[in-house]
Amino acid sequence: MAGTGKAHLRDSPDVLLRVDDLVVEFPVGRTGLKVHAVSGISLDVLRGETLGLVGESGCGKSTTGRAIMQLPRPTSGSVLFENKQLTEMSGDTMREARTRMQMIFQDPISSLNPRRKVRDIVLEPLSIWKRGSKKEQGERVDTLLEEVGIDPARAAESQPHQFSGGQCQRISIARSLVLDPTLIICDEPVSALDVSVQAQVLNLLEDLKAKHGLTLIFIAHDLAVVKNISDRIAVMYLGKICEVAPSDLLYAHPAHHYTSVLVDSIPVPDPEIAATKTAIEGEPPSPVLPPPGCRFNPRCPAAQDICRSEEPQIREIEPEHFVACHFPTFTPVSISV
Repeated sequence: MAGTGKAHLRDSPDVLLRVDDLVVEFPVGRTGLKVHAVSGISLDVLRGETLGLVGESGCGKSTTGRAIMQLPRPTSGSVLFENKQLTEMSGDTMREARTRMQMIFQDPISSLNPRRKVRDIVLEPLSIWKRGSKKEQGERVDTLLEEVGIDPARAAESQPHQFSGGQCQRISIARSLVLDPTLIICDEPVSALDVSVQAQVLNLLEDLKAKHGLTLIFIAHDLAVVKNISDRIAVMYLGKICEVAPSDLLYAHPAHHYTSVLVDSIPVPDPEIAATKTAIEGEPPSPVLPPPGCRFNPRCPAAQDICRSEEPQIREIEPEHFVACHFPTFTPVSISV
């Protein structure tokens, strides 16, 4: 399922972000080896769309999100945001571009300065970029805190440790909105929260997306979390994209064997339904020495000789449904050109 290709990219004037052949590698000490965290992936996001980026821990999805922000700079590839090439920017130009795209991190408490008052944390970006007068800045911060369900008066006198994890994530969301960005990259924003709080934060993100006209990249390892919030889902495995499809289509009939296992692993809240047994075994291969051919072949129940020698290309298996697999779970339909 390590797949390459760009068949899933769209030629539309509404494309806000386009990533081409993104590669991120990290050296392993002085051994001369490299961790192949992201290996030549391509994706795009339309304005106003939510792209879900899912996969097992260690598949490279968080690294992809950070590389889009140029934190760290990718080893190679291009990131085109609002028709501007981010990989060619440096210094103040890159800093200013980041005001148009923000991140929400997995651990809400550690992402907030523990020594500062919450209201000052949310206000800081406006002060740094000198957006509006002091009165206008204060009014915007209070409005955003109220929108995310935080009392501005309490925020003015309290530090992050005085709030719960869910409240801290709401504060992080308010901070990400304060500069009026176009794109927000949500890096597993609910994985550290209780299930009931997860639903509240997801609903909040949906409401804020509609109200502020946002475009989202939602990174998660759990397909159940991104099912309702995502318009389109890209599935990653060991630094590669293996399947891309609209949310409902992906859940209805996944084409890649790895995606099928992820969908089957979603728990069903019904004791009468027997748990589905997964058809794969073992751990993902090392990203330092990934296997040749399809990177999923050591664990795939349908793997054949070609899977161990030839990397599959992403192709359209049905309208708007793309997969990188030599032997998908169902027979492709004829796509008219």
